[in-house]
Order: sequence, then structure tokens, then C-alpha cells
Amino acid sequence: MTASLDGEIRDGRHHMQVRVYFEDTDAGQIVYHANFLRFMERGRTNYLRLLGTNQQALLEGAQNDAPGFAFVVRSMTIDFLRPAVLDDLLDVVTVAQEVRGASIALLQECRRGDDLLVTARVRVAFISGGKAQRIPKSLRLAMEGPG
Repeated sequence: MTASLDGEIRDGRHHMQVRVYFEDTDAGQIVYHANFLRFMERGRTNYLRLLGTNQQALLEGAQNDAPGFAFVVRSMTIDFLRPAVLDDLLDVVTVAQEVRGASIALLQECRRGDDLLVTARVRVAFISGGKAQRIPKSLRLAMEGPG
């Protein structure tokens, strides 16, 4: 049951379904633009979980070596191409494009069937004590691997 909630990794790409609820929409029953950021955050979190990296466990485990360890969105470029509406079933797709020492570049898409609605390029940094830190080796290898 957990796998269906978290989505699945196919061909190195994480796919997670999200249903659009009334609370996600504006007065015209169109998804409010900022809610796509929430959908994509869930996609990134579940991607990490399926790679075997529970964010809470990673944070707890890193406290000894890197107190205050956190994931932060360093930058994001987003294109809104088409609207999503009430009751749509969206596929949030996440794929790592580049894994560096202290950051990961991800491509994320929100799709409705074959329709591409939103694309985002996201750079996530790993920090401790307000400074960039190397990504834990196990996570880096999982993201670089075949998925």
C-alpha cells in the first residue's frame, strides 16, 4: 500500500499521482499556481523515500556529523503551460539530472495524461550550520544509479 501512496520509479523517473481537490483550486476551479509547488515538493520527498532515503531518518542520522542538516531549494525555474482543474488526476514526474557534491538538479513535470501542464528545474542544496555540505554517499549513489 505504501508504494502506491509514494508513487513508483520507472526507467529512472519517479511518478506520483495527485488528485486535484477543491482546496487546490481558485474560484474558477482551476489549480492555483502555488499549489503546483506543493505537488512537486511531495514528488521530491516521495522520490527520496523510494530511493531508500527517508528524509526524517536522514536528518536524524546526520545530526552527529552535520548538526542542523537540511534540504533547501536553492533555485527553481518553472513554466506554467496549461491549467489543471478540479478532479484532474495529475502525474508528478521527478528525475535527477545532475548530482554534484552538495546539490542535485532535478527536472519535474506535472502531466495530465499526455498533456504537459507544468515543468520545473529545481536545484536542491544540502546544508548544515548554514553552509553547504556533501550529499550523503548512499543518496548520491542511489540518484546516480539506474533507479
